[in-house]
Amino acid sequence: MDTNNPDLENFRRQWQEEVTARIRTKHRDVPDDKSCVSSKKSEDPAVKVALPRSEVLGDDAETLDGVNTQAYHDLEDKDEAKKLGSAGSLPHSSTHVPKEPRSALEHYERAIEREDQGKLGDSLKLYRQAFRLDAGVDRVYKNKYFSPSTARIKPANPNPSNAPATVPNTAHHSLDGPSTESDAHLIASFSTSSIAAAPPPTEGSPAPSCPIAGIPSEILVEILLKTAIADIASFARLSGVCKRLAYLVATEDRIWERICYGHEYGFAAMHYTWASTVAGLPLPSPLETSELHLSEPLDLSSLTLNPSVPIGTQILPSAPPSLLLNRVYPSYKSMLRTRPRIRFNGCYISTVNYHRPGASAPSTATYTSPVHIVTYYRYLRFFRDGTCSSLLTTAEPADVVHHLTKENLQVHHNRESMLSSAVMRHALKGRWKLSGSFDHALRTARDEGTSATEPEGDVHIETEGVDPKYMYKLHLSLRNAGRSGSTRNNKLVWKGFWSHNRLTDDWAAFTLRNDRAFFWSRVRSYGMGW
Repeated sequence: MDTNNPDLENFRRQWQEEVTARIRTKHRDVPDDKSCVSSKKSEDPAVKVALPRSEVLGDDAETLDGVNTQAYHDLEDKDEAKKLGSAGSLPHSSTHVPKEPRSALEHYERAIEREDQGKLGDSLKLYRQAFRLDAGVDRVYKNKYFSPSTARIKPANPNPSNAPATVPNTAHHSLDGPSTESDAHLIASFSTSSIAAAPPPTEGSPAPSCPIAGIPSEILVEILLKTAIADIASFARLSGVCKRLAYLVATEDRIWERICYGHEYGFAAMHYTWASTVAGLPLPSPLETSELHLSEPLDLSSLTLNPSVPIGTQILPSAPPSLLLNRVYPSYKSMLRTRPRIRFNGCYISTVNYHRPGASAPSTATYTSPVHIVTYYRYLRFFRDGTCSSLLTTAEPADVVHHLTKENLQVHHNRESMLSSAVMRHALKGRWKLSGSFDHALRTARDEGTSATEPEGDVHIETEGVDPKYMYKLHLSLRNAGRSGSTRNNKLVWKGFWSHNRLTDDWAAFTLRNDRAFFWSRVRSYGMGW
């Protein structure tokens, strides 16, 4: 084939010009200097680019079919532009070079970013550098991003005038949490409420009857009083029934006054002097029992209420000074809840757990010694006549509390038995009294010429010893368990534990290293504890 054919050379030149024109038309809207340079080079007739025929026909076939192929003629130029430090090139706008952290806070922030990205190794290094620069950088970060002063700002006008009528009023919605209105104002708002009947079960059916809704307030107060005497816990739960009952439970001081002066739950059942011997027998001398103290029943028949005088200011004629309202106990409700008192419808349980190192057997070829976990329980139950029972055993509460009665104490005391109540064989008889009676303290101080400084709320217990010549003395303090503060006088904390030898009149103190506090647990089988 003749290579110097002028017609063939003319066809080749026309074909190259046509392809170059098509490419220039496609990329006319993309102003790229370097692409223009490359296209000019391709237009130069001195530069001949020999392409395979198959590629040329393939590109031309796609173009003829109407499929616009995307050409990437400037990839090398863009890659060159992304390189930093190259001569005559500018950094790409999308590239961002992070600054190196300098302060401790910047190191800490960069560490958090690396931790979010999953780069835990880099994050750990940055954390270490941050804490080397400032040991309190975590607090600085917390104050910067989680400052307590950043509170939610209330809108200036929660209900604009141009709001449609269908928009609900949001002025009463709280943006800062619950309202600061006190409980007293909330309860006072229930004074005009009435007991509402239940709604009808279905639409169109008659409403169920509610006989209690028509009862006068005077009769309703008497019903609540009987309920409180029978079970004060049920009386307190009535406040969750409706607003009317909640108002009566919270403000009817006549009911709380009767409970305070009564023997059921109040202070008439408390003993502030010894009421019996350690063995549970009556005191030999009548001088101690002749004193007026709260263990004697109060005569409530002389109670006359004057309607013209506020209930909170009326007192019983025979009431001792220790039960009068004062600044510490402004109401009978607060007196019953906060003043220390013993509970009789349950028992106090102390669970003791400690570890003790053991010794391995000579026949075992081991290099470790066993560790013994010792668990035992102390039980205390108080009776209304001033006596109590104390028991130290390894038996669990479910096997003990139902047998902790006076009858079992008399039957199984120091006797062997195969019955389930034989756990009372090791129970000890005792007596108890409370400290802090104001009127008794004043009389004692006046008689002995001392000051009445005995704290209120201490419990003194004297029990029998393991041997008849010994007597144990326990000094406990009534406290409140739980953070909510709704339950009071349900914890007894140790203050002292001694042993007294009656023959030699020697006193020895027990260590309280492993002993724990007593917690009250209600036992339904005790009832009211009579």
